[in-house]
Amino acid sequence: MPSPIAADLRAQLTLPAICAPMMILSGPELVTAACKAGLMGALPRHNARTEAEFASWLARIRADLDAHAAACPGARIGPVAVNFVLSRPVAELLPEIDQCIAHGIRHFITALGNPAEMAHAVHQRGGLIFHDVTNLRFARKAAEAGVDGLICIGGGGGGHSGTLNPFAFIPKVRAFFDGVIVYAGCVTDGAAIRAAEVLGADLAYVGTRFIATCEARAPEAYKQMLIAGGAEDLRYSPGITGVNANWLAASLERCGVDLEALGAFSRDYAHLPPDIRPWRDVWSAGQGVELIEDCPDAASLVARLRREYVAACAVPDLAASARQAEPAL
Repeated sequence: MPSPIAADLRAQLTLPAICAPMMILSGPELVTAACKAGLMGALPRHNARTEAEFASWLARIRADLDAHAAACPGARIGPVAVNFVLSRPVAELLPEIDQCIAHGIRHFITALGNPAEMAHAVHQRGGLIFHDVTNLRFARKAAEAGVDGLICIGGGGGGHSGTLNPFAFIPKVRAFFDGVIVYAGCVTDGAAIRAAEVLGADLAYVGTRFIATCEARAPEAYKQMLIAGGAEDLRYSPGITGVNANWLAASLERCGVDLEALGAFSRDYAHLPPDIRPWRDVWSAGQGVELIEDCPDAASLVARLRREYVAACAVPDLAASARQAEPAL
């Protein structure tokens, strides 16, 4: 049975999935489109260049979703989450957390660092906190810090991802954590969302697939690279940001990065041309790129994911069939 938090969250969604917060690529357009389609839409705080821009984004998202709710009575609108990287002291983040709460946002996604202090601040304000983890050690530490959910980023994910296969990762985390589990890593279609549930996750993170949508703030060349590329076109390396991530080889070459020497790089930015920056110029993707063949709007994509998910849920219960076929003892 899902936890009360997971059950409440799933009841708000048309599909048990989150449109993942992506560096540079996730802006108000993608977040509101995902929420209107019934997913949780996640906004990275660091995508806004200033506090004023962040405040304007929160107001814009709230106004857009409120207008949609008024125009479409009864529509299922997913909640907004805000993603904070814990590179600043939590005390500095408190005014921005309070802004989020004032705009009706109570879901927070954190990455990097110890989330204990952030969890305390969020809980004091009636919010919920989910923390990114890429291995079991980090998952245990985040659970001990009191987070409400763990975003388990396994092998094949875009951006900063781990290497664990979900067949090991999700059941192991579920064995010691009774909060919300979100699986991330190569989730590109509705069947994968269902598979994450079967393994024990409550929700799935969909990132790379949303880069190739009309609302994502990605250059057209980036979107076309996803459509044309495959998993063999990725390079998993810490050599771009100092943390392991999957990068599109074509974008590395375009920026003058020596692919043969990439494995020897360990310090972020050190080897890049001075005018080149990760995420902005060097582009990331997960192995789900294998299944990307078009660039629809977000609403059309969610509708497709929903159809695929429903079809996957309708697959006959093979376990029940196997039990029926067992010889009598």
